Order: sequence, then C-alpha cells, then structure tokens
Amino acid sequence: MSRRFKCIMCGRLFPEGQGVLISRGGLTLTFHSGRCAYRFLKLLFERADERCVLDVARGLASELEKVLELRKVKVQKRI
Repeated sequence: MSRRFKCIMCGRLFPEGQGVLISRGGLTLTFHSGRCAYRFLKLLFERADERCVLDVARGLASELEKVLELRKVKVQKRI
C-alpha cells in the first residue's frame, strides 16, 4: 500500500504520487492539489518580508523570461 499524505491547506488525504510535495531545509509541505499549493504560496508571498521575497522573485522572473525567449527563438521557422 502506498504512503498517504495530508494536505496542509484543506486536510484532505491523498496517496503518494499525487498532489504537490515541496521539501526544503527539513520542511516538507504537502498539498493535495495545485490549487491548495497556489493558495498557500500566495499567503506566503503576501506575509513574507518584502526585502527577501522581491529580490528572489525578480531574479526568478528574469530567468524564466530568458528561457521563454530561447524557446521562442527555437520554435521560429527557418527559411
């Protein structure tokens, strides 16, 4: 029988292989769906210290924009 986890947002139980698990620094966050994970991350983002979050968020957004640009260039038709 597979392991079961409990969603920290709604309390729903879900089996291993489903849901969203985030582990970092000895802390494991378990969510039964992407919607619960989104709700948690939104609250975390709103309540965290701006100085910590904004630098990381800007860096990540910049990195993701570069990846999207690279994909766009690869997908373009070549004549």
